[in-house]
Amino acid sequence: MAFDAIIIGSGFGGSVTACRLAEDGRRVLVLERGRRWNKDNYPRQATDQWLWDQSHPEKSPGWLDLRRFPHMTVAQGAAVGGGSHIYANVSTEAPKSTFEHGWPPEIRYPDLKPHYDLVKKMMNVQEVPQAQWTTRMKLMQEAAVKAGFADRFRPLEIAVNFDPAWTYAKDFANGAAATVTKPNAHGAEQGTCVHLGNCDIGCDVHAKNTLDRNYLYVAEKHGAEVRALHLVTAIEPLAAGGYRVSFDNLEGGARTPGSETANLVILAAGSLGSTEMLLRCRDELNTLPLVSDRLGIGWSSNGDFLTPAFHATRAVHPTQGPTIASIIDFLDGSQNGRVFWVQDGGLPNIAANFIRQEADDPGVGFKIKTALEAIQLFLRENEPFVNIMPWFAQGVDAANGQLRLTPPRNGKRDLTLDWNVAESRQVIDTIVAMHTRLAKATDGLALVPLTWSLFQDLVTPHPLGGCNMGTTRDNAVVDHRGEVFGYPGLYVADGAIVPEALGVNPSRTIAALAERIASIIITEH
Repeated sequence: MAFDAIIIGSGFGGSVTACRLAEDGRRVLVLERGRRWNKDNYPRQATDQWLWDQSHPEKSPGWLDLRRFPHMTVAQGAAVGGGSHIYANVSTEAPKSTFEHGWPPEIRYPDLKPHYDLVKKMMNVQEVPQAQWTTRMKLMQEAAVKAGFADRFRPLEIAVNFDPAWTYAKDFANGAAATVTKPNAHGAEQGTCVHLGNCDIGCDVHAKNTLDRNYLYVAEKHGAEVRALHLVTAIEPLAAGGYRVSFDNLEGGARTPGSETANLVILAAGSLGSTEMLLRCRDELNTLPLVSDRLGIGWSSNGDFLTPAFHATRAVHPTQGPTIASIIDFLDGSQNGRVFWVQDGGLPNIAANFIRQEADDPGVGFKIKTALEAIQLFLRENEPFVNIMPWFAQGVDAANGQLRLTPPRNGKRDLTLDWNVAESRQVIDTIVAMHTRLAKATDGLALVPLTWSLFQDLVTPHPLGGCNMGTTRDNAVVDHRGEVFGYPGLYVADGAIVPEALGVNPSRTIAALAERIASIIITEH
């Protein structure tokens, strides 16, 4: 075999398993569909490659993969480092009660706790220093107090590098120049957070602890080979054991086919990507016909919801500071029996920057439209969105979605999602009611999105499930070790194996599960 292990995807599951197997001396190949991104090439202009083109990724291997399904849009990263480039840095453990039902008996909170701790250390997870609390954090705390939930407010642990000496009063006006750059504990160069607010579109100073600066960085130091712009197309068992992984090389704007072999394959392409790959191998290519009939069943949006609120009498500054940094905790089910928490969402400045650019270009823009000229002038002189508070949340939804392939049309089958929103409506409505209550308590007006009010459409950056864990092929796709039933040496190690909604940001749980899977692989192989 050319490799001991081929890992498909480099997000929280792929980077963790690549790191641990490479440290163990294994020959590791990571195949990542996305590009290598950093502060020198992050998309910033309207003409940059923002979006991943699912139909022609060789032509547009963009930053963000938006998949639209009936009543659900899923946002995914496409990068070396996966979703760590677009997530809001939140690194948290799932509640202990999460693992009491619906998980394989081998996985309980005490079993996962050592792996949670490893992830926290590797990713340098910490709270925002109190002297650097954002306006949104202070608003959250005030809302919690005024609404009677003071004891439910707390800062979050986030994967961001801070300089304790930085302050808004002394350093914010200096922007990126105020960052302190030095090697992190793994040897990768990083800056410190200067509160620019661009966490979700690429940190301008590498203060965000993305996977390419910890787990994946360590993996490559130990010899792992990472091939960017390699889109996997098939997995096939070999007669003598092991697997062949076929892919298209997207470099140069073309699709050049190739393949590699390995004793082990670890699918870590995310909830949609890993599930789709197994669906295609089972139902279209017939290379993995024994995959469980439960494949695609039990998908969850993790109850994500965003309610912007307008606070006319106060500056909120949603474009300043880490995108999310605090929560108000209702994970005890005290609100209508629904499990969720509320977060202080943030916004990048990018939309306003586009308008500014048009306003400042004499050859472009809407010069004859007085109203738009006034907006453009305002955005030149003022901070955009200054009065907007993006109230965010995650909750435990029904986890009743099903991913499947459509019937062939023009020789092509697409991934689709059957999503019955009715069974998750109560948790979303409870979240909306709490957002409205917290906004009102701080003299704000909640602007419930019409996409929900009229159409019951949702957006999630935290898809879970599709290759759910369980005890047998009859009730799950993989076992507690992440191994696919019926296919020894084929593993799934990402959000696709999480068997239910967590109701909290899932990145540390996914990484902890990957740590556990990697330790089992090293022991058993």
